[in-house]
Amino acid sequence: MVVVKGYGQLPLRLPSVIGNHAVLQQSSDIKLWGWGPGSFKLAIVCSWNPADTVFLNIGPDCMWETTVKTTKAGGPYTIQFLCGKQKVEITDILIGEVWLCSGQSNMEFNFNWGVSDAGESLKTCDNNAIRFFQVAQSYDKYPRSDCKGEWKLCNTGSATEFSAIGYFFGRNINEKVKVPVGLIGSYWGGTDIQAWISKDVFDKDTTLQQMTKDIEPYGWAAKGASLLYNAMVQPLVPYRLAGVIWYQGEANVASESTTYSKLFSAMIKSWRRAFNNEFPFYYVQIAPWNGYSGIKAALLREQQEAVLSVSGTGMISIGDLINNIADIHPKAKCETGNRLSNLALKEQYGFQNLKPYFPRLKEYTFDHNIAIIKVSSVGKLIVNDKEIKNFQIAGTDKIFYPANAVIVQDGTIKLTAKQVKLPIAIRYCFTNDQIPNLFDVNGLPLLPFRTDVGNP
Repeated sequence: MVVVKGYGQLPLRLPSVIGNHAVLQQSSDIKLWGWGPGSFKLAIVCSWNPADTVFLNIGPDCMWETTVKTTKAGGPYTIQFLCGKQKVEITDILIGEVWLCSGQSNMEFNFNWGVSDAGESLKTCDNNAIRFFQVAQSYDKYPRSDCKGEWKLCNTGSATEFSAIGYFFGRNINEKVKVPVGLIGSYWGGTDIQAWISKDVFDKDTTLQQMTKDIEPYGWAAKGASLLYNAMVQPLVPYRLAGVIWYQGEANVASESTTYSKLFSAMIKSWRRAFNNEFPFYYVQIAPWNGYSGIKAALLREQQEAVLSVSGTGMISIGDLINNIADIHPKAKCETGNRLSNLALKEQYGFQNLKPYFPRLKEYTFDHNIAIIKVSSVGKLIVNDKEIKNFQIAGTDKIFYPANAVIVQDGTIKLTAKQVKLPIAIRYCFTNDQIPNLFDVNGLPLLPFRTDVGNP
């Protein structure tokens, strides 16, 4: 090694997500990384296992990365980074479960926007076992190695500014699993899914590439392909996650109502590759709203449901939580967060008594002028109104008419319409803004569907 006198030591630096009050994923091999003086030795001491000090040499690119093992949930702990004459110490670290909360405005929606079902949550939200890291909104044509943000303890001030869905999701995990929870918020209202997908995905797939050609520009949010992935996801990539929750799709209704599943599936798979982690990915089906054209929102919901074919995914519906179809931002964020967390509690944390899956179409037949459907559900479906609403049937003319629906004793549903003599197709809540009123015994609504898949 050649030593040149008169030059100082480059500063030792950590990414913003590795800082005071951070939550690290429990019982895992996690990445620690950063920047420092090339050729210098770095020692890392984690207080949960001080005897197992990690040593490494910083390379000529002045970047370093290593792996350490975390213990089971607990804390607080410290990590010391020792390099030459420099010492960096981060404190008050908890080990628990780390979830990424991402998407557009309905994930960004916080208490200040007016959560309708929050109750007294803010008065009792002080909890040092829940931590927030909110990625500053930014965009870039090229991938970044760091982002702006800092870990904050959960209290009235921090919870008010963070994703309400994320908060209620994390609170439920913390209460039920009894471990610290770290929530990383990376979201931006009005953004399309193309902005959240890495460039290499588009480079490898010409079909997806075409979906980046005619993105409508906004003046208030970055929508260009990969811009948000580069600035708001890529900097997090080495961080070990328990999973992801996602609420996005509204910005793609106009142009990708029949192709969204290709983009969404590609995004989930690419994030897993980037993080080197087959984490669970749970998401929200977009809500009823009367501002979309045609039946494009219904088609996009169908696309979202199709993504369930990707392993390790789960979807919730919130169509029943809407009290104003003229508002694209449903305000019942507590129940939305709880429904997402129930999926995680069932599938990731072993709460087998939970039944978080939504009733859905199982099979259908036609008998002369009657359409008959069977559903998969917990118990027989229950109608919470005087009559079942929002079924339609069509004959060979392919014109859909409102159907009279009756639940018979064995739980099947029979549909008729005086205008349809020989039905050939069925739809349920397959419009932009219809609200379901059929529920299983857990109070979860029947998912929207159509049997004429492939038609416009």
